[in-house]
Amino acid sequence: MHCIQMTAVGDPDVLQPAQVPTPEPGPGQVRVRLAAAGINPVDAKVRANGLFNPDAQPPAILGCDGAGTIDAVGPGVEQLAPGQRVLFMNGGIGLEPGNYAEYAVLDARFVTPTPDAVDDVHAAAMPLVALTAWEALFDRVALQEGERVLIHAGAGGVGHVAIQLARQAGARVITTVSDPAKAEIVRELGAEAVIHYRDDDFVDAVEHWTAGEGVDVVLDTVGGEVCTRSLHALATYGRLVTILALPEDLDLHHARVHNLTLVQELMLSPMVLGRDDLRIHQTGILAECARRMAAGSLQVRVQETYPMAEAAAAHRRLEAGGLTGKLVLTLP
Repeated sequence: MHCIQMTAVGDPDVLQPAQVPTPEPGPGQVRVRLAAAGINPVDAKVRANGLFNPDAQPPAILGCDGAGTIDAVGPGVEQLAPGQRVLFMNGGIGLEPGNYAEYAVLDARFVTPTPDAVDDVHAAAMPLVALTAWEALFDRVALQEGERVLIHAGAGGVGHVAIQLARQAGARVITTVSDPAKAEIVRELGAEAVIHYRDDDFVDAVEHWTAGEGVDVVLDTVGGEVCTRSLHALATYGRLVTILALPEDLDLHHARVHNLTLVQELMLSPMVLGRDDLRIHQTGILAECARRMAAGSLQVRVQETYPMAEAAAAHRRLEAGGLTGKLVLTLP
């Protein structure tokens, strides 16, 4: 089959076309003829820094997000059949082959049927960002109806999904953006208040919006100083969840005095740790998000698509920044 391999650790040019044997599904597995593969920042991090598996070496196939049509099933698979459209999050970090390829083989328990109303490109764009946003808001900090949440980078991949999920849960959303065009996007998605972080201090803006109380929850998608300063945007007993590593310079005295909860969200953990039970939980989240996409209540924005052969160009675009939607590879 045709694929794109990460031939070494390095810049986007290490992504090269290759031919490898077409995989066959084993017991409990399905083979998917891929139509599209989502591109995420983790893909670029793995390409630039190395595979998650320290024992694995390039070449490797990147891409965690995939969508397409089942074309073969292994022994013991009864709930799925060839011809069925599916989406999933699997592989791409050095443990199993990813989805920059014509075919993917994976455990049948980890695929979600794609609703007829959702096309393959948007299906492939959804899994990682939806899982990250859902787990961060609900599994990590248990966002509740009526609470106020600050979502950083609201027009970004995770941020734009998080705004919608938070609003659907009955929370009030304030978010940060870099320009007026992004401000318009996040307001359309349900943000009640918008902070232009290049012009206004987000801690001051939150204090003004909450009449000095602070927000109940912060979802940090930026890291570093933004994460550090976000502690001071929280109300007493507030919760901060970050999708990056917690910075070393956190004001832990402030966190202690105000009884703040600080947690991290890495949606890859179930795959890295080989926890099938947690991956089945994630598959349930994907099914619910797919249902909402089909109903029109959840949008996943796709900014650009690239043919698989142009994966390197797609990575360069990703690393240039400024995106207001996902990038997706399409397969013939």
